[in-house]
Amino acid sequence: MVQRLTTYDPAEDLTTDEAIATFLAEAFQTSDAAYIAHALGVVARAKGVAQIAGQTGLSREQLYRSFSENGNPTLKTTLAVMKALGIELTAKVPAAG
Repeated sequence: MVQRLTTYDPAEDLTTDEAIATFLAEAFQTSDAAYIAHALGVVARAKGVAQIAGQTGLSREQLYRSFSENGNPTLKTTLAVMKALGIELTAKVPAAG
């Protein structure tokens, strides 16, 4: 019997704000800028790239390209997408120890 494998798209499982928050929190914990950008792209796909494009004034193609595996979005683009997703970026001093 031959098993057929399909490509897993995590965007399909990001159906709640809690799932999205957990997914992004784990991405931010990696401190890997490329992975964080990719994770934001996954969330944008989960929410709808066309909707995010409309809210940010960016084209769908630009969003796909910027947040692809090889993308390198500018901080301005990243902040615009985060705002459209309802995600805040905050800074805090790490706990000592």
